[in-house]
Amino acid sequence: MAHLPPKLRVLLVDDQPLFRRALATLISAQFDMTVVGEGENGRDALEKVRALHPDLVVMDVNMPVASGVDGVNAIRGAGFATPIVMLTVSEDDDDLFESIKAGANGYLLKNVRPEELFEHLRGVMRGEAPIAPAVASKLLDALRTGGLPARGPAVPAADPGETALTRRESEILQLVADGLSNKEIANALTITEGTVKNHVHNALEKLHLTNRVQAAAYAVRQGLTSPENLRD
Repeated sequence: MAHLPPKLRVLLVDDQPLFRRALATLISAQFDMTVVGEGENGRDALEKVRALHPDLVVMDVNMPVASGVDGVNAIRGAGFATPIVMLTVSEDDDDLFESIKAGANGYLLKNVRPEELFEHLRGVMRGEAPIAPAVASKLLDALRTGGLPARGPAVPAADPGETALTRRESEILQLVADGLSNKEIANALTITEGTVKNHVHNALEKLHLTNRVQAAAYAVRQGLTSPENLRD
């Protein structure tokens, strides 16, 4: 009998029990996903990540006690690189920008169709960074004007003397900023997807960045690509 690949282990964090339970049912009905835990605020998120070590966190933004942004900051501050996707009704600029700056890997709205959500979650595990079309233009506008607004903790500036990228890392970072997935980059450069992941990881480490959206902002600021090349 062939062994099935392990399921994607998802942690849900949302303060609305009915929505959370309904989403858990939909996700667990997927052949390649299962919900391993639930939380109702950002504080819960860190506790559950520590206890359950999920593969992916899906978290609301506006929650009592501790917000989703608080949760992302806490998870990243504790040293966890677990991918985090914000799933919210908020199209507010501050919620979007603060989530990305904190280290979220994607920002989706709750009006997304279930099948689209599932594909986005799978894409995050391939290194993609899903952003809802309704807020993508705000992110692009911010990049065009020099980066994300400097509210809250800013992304540390990289020291060029200590963090010089290799030619290949710069090339791949440009393609990341242009919106290509790891698989698309691998095909374009005729290298393996694993090699792409390694170069992306190394570039993010050198630049003190946490995700591909922040890498895109860096690439625009450094002139590696133009905002017009970025995909929604």
